[in-house]
Amino acid sequence: MTAIKKYVAEFIGTFVLVLFACGTAAVVGCNAAAGTGYLLTALAFGLVIVAMAYSIGNVSGCHINPAVSIAMLVSGKMNLKDFIGYVVAQFLGAIAGAAVLMAIVGVDSGLGANALYNGNVGLSFVIEVILTFVFVIAILGVTSKQENGAVAGIVIGLTLVLVHILGISFTGTSVNPARSFGPALFVGGEALKNIWVFILAPLVGGVLAAITYKFLSTEK
Repeated sequence: MTAIKKYVAEFIGTFVLVLFACGTAAVVGCNAAAGTGYLLTALAFGLVIVAMAYSIGNVSGCHINPAVSIAMLVSGKMNLKDFIGYVVAQFLGAIAGAAVLMAIVGVDSGLGANALYNGNVGLSFVIEVILTFVFVIAILGVTSKQENGAVAGIVIGLTLVLVHILGISFTGTSVNPARSFGPALFVGGEALKNIWVFILAPLVGGVLAAITYKFLSTEK
């Protein structure tokens, strides 16, 4: 598969993730007290991953997340050139998705942007690292065996639902720098001011997951 096709696939996947999943968050809300809206948002993120995994997964691997890509880079499963290409495509896809979403529902909807937990940078950072670690180590585990190919997309999607069920109440759940950057770029204000947390923390979580999984899976 040519590199450009992989990058286009990553653009499309991240575009869909932001438009549909962040769009669901913007439309139904992420208030845990509301219950239904909370769960719909969590499910939307997971279902997008399932849909994209079985559509573009055979083209690019369906990372649609820089935290996943950096884990694959650290694991030796992709080269630096592709990593850069993937991340650029993911960010552009997220920006495009957020732009379309804004045109549909307006910026006042919040566009599913992330926010600090009780204004606490440190705690929000730690929460995002933990959530991303769990998500990415599940991806590394299920994709490590070829025979898991048929169910990998479902496992990864359900894991994303899981981390959202816990994380929405705290930070809105990022675990994906591109997904956070797109909405924040248009929302501005505090969302854009604190975007570094939702870019750096998932990357740290992805790297830690890759290192940990390598340690656990090495026989020596």
